Amino acid sequence: MIIVLKPGVTPEEVKHIKEQLKRKNLKAHMLPGVGRTVIAAIGDTASIPEQWAEAMAGVEKVERIQKPYKLVSRETKKESTIINVGKVTIGDKRICVMAGPCSVESVEGLISVAKDVKAAGANFLRGGAFKPRTSPYAFQGHGEEGLKYLAEARKKTGLPIITELMDPRDTELVERYSDIIQIGTRNMQNFSLLKEVGKTRKPVLLKRGLSATIKEFLMSAEYIMAEGNHEVIFCERGIRTFETYTRNTLDLSAIPALKKESHLPVIVDPSHGVGKRDLVAPMALAAVAAGADGLMIEVHSDPEKAWSDGDQSLTPAQFAVLMGSLKAVAKAVGRTI
Repeated sequence: MIIVLKPGVTPEEVKHIKEQLKRKNLKAHMLPGVGRTVIAAIGDTASIPEQWAEAMAGVEKVERIQKPYKLVSRETKKESTIINVGKVTIGDKRICVMAGPCSVESVEGLISVAKDVKAAGANFLRGGAFKPRTSPYAFQGHGEEGLKYLAEARKKTGLPIITELMDPRDTELVERYSDIIQIGTRNMQNFSLLKEVGKTRKPVLLKRGLSATIKEFLMSAEYIMAEGNHEVIFCERGIRTFETYTRNTLDLSAIPALKKESHLPVIVDPSHGVGKRDLVAPMALAAVAAGADGLMIEVHSDPEKAWSDGDQSLTPAQFAVLMGSLKAVAKAVGRTI
């Protein structure tokens, strides 16, 4: 259930409400909003009457949430969540762009790409220090050394960084270096890992699983939020279907569907969605037109020599051209880049 608080509710009243919920073995999650502030009471609320909560000082009304994803649901929070990362916001009128190589290769190469994507208008530098690969013999990433390269690139350019966490044992390490923690598609339902990032206080970008339904995607975000971290970003990156022409099938219908069901921001990764360089730009433009709050795009100075995913990586020049095109589409749908 969600407890809608009255305007002007006092800190003492909020504390009392939380204490009463705790006595009922319920977890209290504060969800501030522009129009109203609510406390989401999570747990077995079936036997608790609305009148019990409505009788407490500071409570305006109580509502039952029918969806299984309680904290993620737009029923719980009507207005869209905006996540602040330094000076960059995700989920408001401005569309954020995360760009960089698939994997961190060298500090010099990473800094070069970071300078190029920043000059073109990117807001974040993306790069994998830990790389999950289909083959156990393929390059798996530089690990902590790669994280240090990312930190150095951030220092040189000012771009905040996003990088993937794969192992719960590395949570503290990745949290120390990153500005946003990415949970990759293969780990969307790694519930132990989701719980760990739920205990951090860094924003989490959650990628959709290869064969995950929208409901499963929403429930994975619920795992993170249930642990107290409410700064979650959905990332649609394509799902596996019968089609083999593209690497995956980029499900752009997921954008309005997620926005209808949830208050959390939604970004799109067209690079993994299509797996072909010449298709990345058209799908990026389509994602913005469909309402995406941001994009994640792979960029490499020399894609043919990339250690991973070169076929889907744009050159810095191609990325700059795309950014120019994105401005026009963004303006057409009332957004900015």
